[in-house]
Amino acid sequence: MRIAILGTRGIPARYGGFETFAEELSTRLANRGHRVTVYCRERPQEPVWRGVELRYLPAVRHKYLETLQHTLSSTLDLIRDHHDVALYCNAANAVFTPLARMAGTPVALNVDGLERRRKKWNIFARCWYLGSETLATFCPDEIVTDAESIRDYYQQRYGRSSWFIPYGAPTGPVDAGNTLPELQLERRRYFLYVSRFEPENNPLMVRRAFEQVDTPFRLALIGDAPYAEDYIRTVRNTSDPRIVIPGALYGDGYHELQANSFAYIHATEVGGTHPALIEAMGRGALVLYLWTDENNEVAGGAGLPFGNERELLAQMNAVLAMTEPERQKLRDAAVQRVRERYSWDAVTTSYERLFASLVSGERAS
Repeated sequence: MRIAILGTRGIPARYGGFETFAEELSTRLANRGHRVTVYCRERPQEPVWRGVELRYLPAVRHKYLETLQHTLSSTLDLIRDHHDVALYCNAANAVFTPLARMAGTPVALNVDGLERRRKKWNIFARCWYLGSETLATFCPDEIVTDAESIRDYYQQRYGRSSWFIPYGAPTGPVDAGNTLPELQLERRRYFLYVSRFEPENNPLMVRRAFEQVDTPFRLALIGDAPYAEDYIRTVRNTSDPRIVIPGALYGDGYHELQANSFAYIHATEVGGTHPALIEAMGRGALVLYLWTDENNEVAGGAGLPFGNERELLAQMNAVLAMTEPERQKLRDAAVQRVRERYSWDAVTTSYERLFASLVSGERAS
């Protein structure tokens, strides 16, 4: 099949969950013999990457308009260059899917989580996302939900069934390399936080909780975000010498940090299945996670939940007080849970089946 993926910043992944998803899915589909195009907002160094065609279109750098403008441009390009099927990412892009369908391209839409709950959006953006939820139920041919709680939400609120296909993650250890010494970190002697530095992801809460922990261990806050300069300055405003904030890291260095941390802290409030959470679990991290339906669905009994800064502080002290066999039991449980539920190969097979059903005209959700 000839498959297009729209609505992300593009690949290789250099931003967040949808970009990681687009990279992992597109490259696996290409390896299986499909012709895959991913639309990108940054000009790639090469037009083809790991078998995937990278289609660059310029984007307007604007907090509220960038995604919509680029997806519209991508859709117009898609119409001129026929594909067998298109996968749109982000419910906000639902409004553009009828254009592709009218041009003869069947469409699936991965709605992600409930974006309107993100604190960074103003009232107009939240209303757009709320309206997009409704559009998502009838504008595309099929919708995809990546968490059971999001699937249930669309079913109960809108009476719309969906394909449930979670994200995937690799499993297994990663040896310590150059990243740890560059950041002055030692294996199993640092807490790790990785996410975009935005209010609903709570890096400030994580930093403040750690500052109250009496430990020689360190905290690595990994992340960045566009359009959030003031908040990022607040997060970085610490005098604690144990805390390192190097910015965003990707690729091998990112996986190295996950696999060799003492504990991984996941504090994101909004979204479906978060790639960073299942990736940390797959790498054998001891996971502390903010309790939401989506996060609890992923972590299950393989992590320790918290609800606020005080509870996070208590959980950090608790894992420091555990014996190493107790900590290793949680790490092993996390790896096993990812192997059973979040295999990238199984995710790719599910998308292949979805795309095949769209091409054949058989609606299955």
